[in-house]
Amino acid sequence: MSEFEALCVYCGSRPGARASYVEGARELGHLLAERGIRLVYGAGSVGMMGEIADAVLDRGGKVTGIIPSGLHHKEGTHMGVTDLHVVSSMHERKAMMEEASDGLIAMPGGYGTLDELFETLTWAQLGIHKKPVGLLNIDGYWDPMLAMVDHMNKEGFLADGLRELIIDATAPAALLEAMAEFTPPKETIWRTSAEVKP
Repeated sequence: MSEFEALCVYCGSRPGARASYVEGARELGHLLAERGIRLVYGAGSVGMMGEIADAVLDRGGKVTGIIPSGLHHKEGTHMGVTDLHVVSSMHERKAMMEEASDGLIAMPGGYGTLDELFETLTWAQLGIHKKPVGLLNIDGYWDPMLAMVDHMNKEGFLADGLRELIIDATAPAALLEAMAEFTPPKETIWRTSAEVKP
């Protein structure tokens, strides 16, 4: 029995420059289906989005797609998903994706993936949710971003302990295992005690 009923996956609408990115999306999709974990994602039919959705469906898994009405006819909506929700805005899309999931994963992607990832991390930082946030770090794709997170901490813009909100692994199975073991902080840690005025 899986620890998760549903996981949200953020990913690009492009396949990326390396075959390993698509292979990773398919591997994660197959693993979700085999473990009975519903995929919640942005409802696209192309790029990494299409690959992971197709991989889940090919193995008999369930997929929930959520897309804003403004992108419904532009982004190539996947019409074969188990459940499709067309919402009014990007904000509603992101909120619904988070609410429908037990954890969140970012695969390689572009601006949209980064936007979704960092909003999710901000919510975790503020204690709005206590769900695990994972990075599928295929071929070191996320290494520069993780170095930037360490830099933000070093330069005093990110409190100690916030790096631990990001769970990263290079393989889907290892990532799911690490996410299942995640223990959220007991208190929000977006500031250090020295920064809080009495």
